[in-house]
Formats: sequence, C-alpha cells, structure tokens
Amino acid sequence: MAPIQKAIIIGGGPAGLAAAIRLKTHNGIDTVVYEIRSEPTTLGGAVNIPSNGLRLFDRLGLYDTLVSRASSASQLIVHSRQGGILADLDLAGWSRGQIGFGFMRVLRRDLIDVMLEETTKQNIPVIFGKSMTKIVETENQATVTFADGTTDTADLLLGCDGIHSAVRNLHVSPTAAPEYTGISNMFTILPVSKLSEQNRELAPALHATLTSQGLFGVMPCTSSGSHLYWFYSREVPLPSGDSREGWETVNKQQVEGFKENLQKVIGDATGHWSDQLREMVQKTDTIKFYPLYKMPPAVKWFTKRSLILGDAAHAMQPHAGQGTSMALEDVFLLSRLLEQPNKSLAEAFEKYQIIRRPRVEAIANASASNGEIRKDTGPMALKVKEFAFWGLFSLYKMTGLQKWGIGMNQKDTVYDIMAEPI
Repeated sequence: MAPIQKAIIIGGGPAGLAAAIRLKTHNGIDTVVYEIRSEPTTLGGAVNIPSNGLRLFDRLGLYDTLVSRASSASQLIVHSRQGGILADLDLAGWSRGQIGFGFMRVLRRDLIDVMLEETTKQNIPVIFGKSMTKIVETENQATVTFADGTTDTADLLLGCDGIHSAVRNLHVSPTAAPEYTGISNMFTILPVSKLSEQNRELAPALHATLTSQGLFGVMPCTSSGSHLYWFYSREVPLPSGDSREGWETVNKQQVEGFKENLQKVIGDATGHWSDQLREMVQKTDTIKFYPLYKMPPAVKWFTKRSLILGDAAHAMQPHAGQGTSMALEDVFLLSRLLEQPNKSLAEAFEKYQIIRRPRVEAIANASASNGEIRKDTGPMALKVKEFAFWGLFSLYKMTGLQKWGIGMNQKDTVYDIMAEPI
C-alpha cells in the first residue's frame, strides 16, 4: 500500500488516544484527534482492564504510570443476603502467572489523563469541541467537515467515537443502530472518607451481591483505596419508542429516587456487608443512570479510507470488563496490518474485520451471559441462584480448575493480538 502519512482520529476516549499514540510512535504516522466534547469526559466512572489489555498498555509505555494510580485488586467476593460468602477467588491469578499482568480498575479520568499526557509528550494534537458533520472520500484521501466550518484531510480516517459514532452513522455504516440490552446501570464514585469508621475497612476486592432485582457491585478504583466505584445493574424496560425524551424521563425517575429505591432492594439483608452497602447508598450525593446498548454483530466496519474501532464498531455489554481492551486489540492489529507493504488499504481493512469479528463476538456473548444474573427474579429463585453460585464456585475451587485457566473466561485474558497470523 502507499505509505500512510496522516490519520484523522474522531474520538478522544481510550480507543482514539491509543490509536493516535500507537500509529505515531510505532508506524510513524502523523495523527490528530478530534473530540466532540469541550473537555475530557469522565463518563463511565471507572474502567476495568484485564490482563490482555494491560499487556497492550505496557506496549504503549503507559502501564507503570497507570499502576501508580489504579487499583490492582483482582479478588472477587460474592456476598449472600444473609451475610455469608458465596464465592471468593482471584480472577487474575492464573493469567498473572501466565503473562505477568493481572487486573486493574482505574478512574476513567485518570486513564484519560495518563493518555493525554502521552499525546502531549508525542506532540499529537488533541482538539476538543469539534463536532463532525460531513465526510467525503476519494480513492486516496478522506476529508472531514466540522460544525464550525473547518475541515481536515488525511490518508486515513478512524472512527473511535463510541457507540453513537458519527463516523459510522454518517459514512461507514449509516443503517446500523445500537440495540438496547434490557439492562441499565446506575453508578457513582464514592470517597471512602465519607463512610463511618466501622464501614471504611473493605477488603481490596470486587464485591458483589445478588438481589431479586439486579446486582450490586463495589470495588476500589485508586491505588491508595481512597475511592470506591459502586454500581447497581438491573432490568429496566425500554421507554415507549426508545426515544430520547422517554429515556430522559426514566433517568429523572431513577436518579431522583435512587436512595429510597436501593434501600428497598437491600431490604432485610443481614450482616456487616449489608450495613456497609446501606451506608454507601445513603452517603452518595449524586449518581449517574446509564442504559446499556450494544451494536448488532453484522455491522460493516470500513470503507475505502475509513475504519471504525472499539465501541463504534462492536459495543457490547460491560459485564466481561473487556470494552477498553477490545479497543486496544483493534488498535494493535491495525498497526500491524498497516506495516504490510504488499497489502492495499482495502485488503488491510478486510483482514482486520476477518480477524477481529470472531474474537469480539465471543467476548460479547460471554458478556451477555454474565448479564443474565442481573435480571429480575423472585425471592425463592434468588435463594436458588445463591445456592447455585455457592455450589459452582466451591466446586470450581475444590477441583483446582482455576489453576489450569479453565472457566471464568480466563483464557480470554491471555490472548495476544500480536500473535494472530496476518
């Protein structure tokens, strides 16, 4: 292929910034990032990064800085409503032993800060407040027009602008539309200092509790343990017509009544953990509500000069914790394919889609499966579910399957995109 001199990247989240850094430092391509928001966004609260993603952040040169800011706790503790422990295991023990990288949970703002620092270091322009309105392609170039009337032209256009991607909607796959999963999250970041002394001591782990109306999760998201990320994930009906106005009404209802509603969900649960959970809810001042959408699997990902990556191409439910890592794998595969002098850009894009689609669909299916436990159930069914959890995880530990990387999607976390034949 003819050498790629310049790439325009739409989207200033982890996918776009990773693409800018990798293509500039490894491929020698001049990159520029345009972000629609006026400043870096903190949407998403905290980000999970398992072993496969951490290895790629290490290859970007960002791992050590992220470790200094993030929580590396990888223990999963599932609590029963009666105060007992249904499961207690290390989600990253096997993968850490295999490839030297475990698990990380980092505030989204810290992740973006670290990546923006690297773009500054590499002299990569990141321009905020740029809403794209038009894309024109020729055989050799792509030109984008922004709402303020400015334009830019490059050899390559990358859409890293999330599930509501303008690059996809305007140009690459205009008929594709996100689909509601039936599950919504409410979440917040809570300073530990707001909790009473007796409830501040929380084991550095991913804590989860099943309820008859969804799942609670609590986890540290800073290296010092100063802040907790907690969420409640449950079934929420689709508003009539799936309209913005309908979701705004639901959002208002969920946010305004969250304390009363969640205290009812916790109900008569017993034990110290339930007391901690009650106080976390009560001491939370603001919360965000976020309906979970996904992209259908058959979406086209490219045109002659444009390619969509990350959530723009294959947004999935977040229940596998692999969203950011999938975007990084996209970036590193693209970087490899652009190094092949005997392939045209069209051939590189085609190969990209052929290699990536089975991988992301497998992760998306695993994530959807994990989402099933968030669906509504009755009190008796909840007891059955808790017993099944206890039995499954007890058997899992007793048989030593974890030590062999069997189950719990562990094999997915040692996958290396750099080892894929191209």
